[in-house]
Amino acid sequence: MARINYSDPSKASDRTREILDKNRNANIFRMMSHSPSYFEQYCRLGGAIRHKGELDPIVRELAITRTGILCEAPYEIVAHKRIGKNVGVTDEQNEALENWQAATCFDETQRAALAFTDEIVKLNKPTGATFKAIASKLTPAALVELQLSVGFYIMTSKFLETFEIDLQPVTEVVG
Repeated sequence: MARINYSDPSKASDRTREILDKNRNANIFRMMSHSPSYFEQYCRLGGAIRHKGELDPIVRELAITRTGILCEAPYEIVAHKRIGKNVGVTDEQNEALENWQAATCFDETQRAALAFTDEIVKLNKPTGATFKAIASKLTPAALVELQLSVGFYIMTSKFLETFEIDLQPVTEVVG
């Protein structure tokens, strides 16, 4: 049960309702829309992360899902395993994300991205060796996009957990 009530879309502005409708009135967005201006900007950046830029979408979704795992945010994990599957993450990869270091289903770039993700979440910044490993695999733009993706989804995971956002059926989860 969420810690505060979700916003009522019928009482929202036209713009807020439009954004909520585009996002199927998912619980995370109904909670966030208590602050319409932050909500709109959050969705703009989230949209850029998920739909613009050059970072490989499989690498992005592996990193986002791993961020959710490390931040202990079930809503995020469920949502991004589904989103990842839609962009080409395999079931084997999704299942291996808990203990990716022991898995053989990730290529060198994916492994470097997952190590980078782990260190950003756990250490606040990657070590020099980890940074060098991922920087050798990605363009500067893709490297920036990877870091911003991880950072954005740390924030998202913390938001979900702070407000105890309720999980929705898998077919409805957006995040």
